[in-house]
Amino acid sequence: MERKVIVEVSARHAHLSQADLDILFGKGHQLVVKKMLSQPHQFAAEEKVTIVGPKREISGVSILGPVRKDTQVEISLTDARMIGVSALVRESGDINGSSPCKIIGPCGQIDITEGLIVAKRHIHLTPDTAILYGLKDKQIVCVKLDTPNRSLIFDDVVIRVRADFADAMHIDTDEGNAAAFSGIVYGTIL
Repeated sequence: MERKVIVEVSARHAHLSQADLDILFGKGHQLVVKKMLSQPHQFAAEEKVTIVGPKREISGVSILGPVRKDTQVEISLTDARMIGVSALVRESGDINGSSPCKIIGPCGQIDITEGLIVAKRHIHLTPDTAILYGLKDKQIVCVKLDTPNRSLIFDDVVIRVRADFADAMHIDTDEGNAAAFSGIVYGTIL
């Protein structure tokens, strides 16, 4: 049986705590849903922020909701070099010891001492799909992407299994560009 999964490119974005959202957008602010994402209950918000590093800033960075316990910014390695930070490749949520940055919103700004990362490529699976595919949470796999001009195999892809996930692989824009990603793409878990 082929173990196929849809592959999605995750562009730079921020996850904010309610306390940080209050500083950036005003006390008690609630994120406005722009569009729902493939992961259940996750959405891209109408609100945007500016991420500032030592060399440059990136404006118009999307916020993903709902709010989280800790603020986290996910960018590509290209973005990190552009703004002048040394971002670590980490699983989402693993921010201890990660890079600092400034985040600017329309009502204020914050300086986070950690939380800026490059998200490790990963596959979200439901427990049923993980069992069907013979995979386990935190397992590392390879995934082959067949694209018209730049097919490739990604190594070091972490499996993440939870009941509240939808099956999908997430890569960043650098990785999507490396595969000449366009349209709907499926990967084969090797």
